[in-house]
Amino acid sequence: MQSENYWFGLPKKMFWGFIAIAIFMAGDGFEMAFLSRHITDLGFSPTQSAVVFTFYGLSAALAAWASGVVAELITPLRAMMIGLVLWIVMHTLFMLLGLSMRNYSLMVIFYGIRGLAYPLFIYSFMMMLVQVLPREKLAAATGWFWAMYSVGIGVIGSYLPSLIIPSFGETGTLWLAMAWVACGGILAYFSLCNVPVDRSRINIPLRDKMNEMSRAVTIVFTNQHIFYACLIRIINTISLFGFAIIMPMLFVDRLGFTLSEWLQLWAIFFFVTIFTNIFWGITGEKIGWIRQVRWFGCLGMTISTLSFYYLPVYAGHNFWVATIPAVMLGIFVAAFVPMTAVFPTLEPNHKGAAVSIYNLSAGLSNFIAPAIASVVLPFFDIVGVVWAYTGLYIFAYLLTFIIRVPQPGHSHNSVEMKSPVAEQRS
Repeated sequence: MQSENYWFGLPKKMFWGFIAIAIFMAGDGFEMAFLSRHITDLGFSPTQSAVVFTFYGLSAALAAWASGVVAELITPLRAMMIGLVLWIVMHTLFMLLGLSMRNYSLMVIFYGIRGLAYPLFIYSFMMMLVQVLPREKLAAATGWFWAMYSVGIGVIGSYLPSLIIPSFGETGTLWLAMAWVACGGILAYFSLCNVPVDRSRINIPLRDKMNEMSRAVTIVFTNQHIFYACLIRIINTISLFGFAIIMPMLFVDRLGFTLSEWLQLWAIFFFVTIFTNIFWGITGEKIGWIRQVRWFGCLGMTISTLSFYYLPVYAGHNFWVATIPAVMLGIFVAAFVPMTAVFPTLEPNHKGAAVSIYNLSAGLSNFIAPAIASVVLPFFDIVGVVWAYTGLYIFAYLLTFIIRVPQPGHSHNSVEMKSPVAEQRS
């Protein structure tokens, strides 16, 4: 009977919630392709534009870290609605008082505060999945979550503005983004308002709530397996964020690809992840979370990372050869999808704090990848950065032999699935 409530791992009762994530992230992603240039067109320098996005990124990382605990303390849907209202209000102020008045300080403030909104919305929905779904169904569901994320920000959010801007202009497109975000938020509210969630922590004393917030930091030090999982999740997308910075220099500046060809290759990668997120989410439940991360995530990304450099260098300006590592990257980077289920499984009594650490790990990956590139590039060129990333995937592969995750239905199959509690008792 339980399988009748799922469609290829997608929980039917939350179907429209997943659609809401795609719609919301499409609106949030409208600006990605042109906002930086739009700010410079208003007369600001590229450095000033970069500062605007830096504050936005810091806010987003902070919100991603806190969202798990916040959602647990006030309920996920309420946290999502706070994120929705915050997005709409700050975007309106950013447009009216920042961009329209060309007030740089207000642009930084309002766009920076708006950075708190989208993580609060989407990661609170992830927290709802953690609370509502059985552990054995969580990895597949989070695969669908990341697929909808990719559909929204990576497909609709990237391509639709190119069709809208000629008719509505850049300012009109930014206003239209609000309509998409609002539609996603309204759909989420009405489709998820009757989903039964854990309300046990809503009325706890303020002191206990503050302790729970602090646990989102201390849990890394009190649970060694959370720490190992944190490292693995950071390494998960290290090539993804790093290649977005260094590979245009290889493909465009050295191999003769046009910028459009490079962007098409990157779009192919994102398109592949839509399907592989779903595939690996379902497969991980069958073959084991850590087993999949080890053999297909870590080793797969080791091979894909090297291929992304050496295949194009060997073949030269050959678009179809270059698509091979792009597809490989899209296949294997998604094999880490079960890590979403690993974190709350390792801390079943503090799922909010565990999910917050997962979100923090994702944000740290976005920070560490370019940091490694900036340090290694001057001394060892692009190939040195590629090998640095490769070494990290090998390190993550070794970590999978240490981490212990009690996955339902697999604890008797392999040593990495044993529960730490069970080990202590034995």
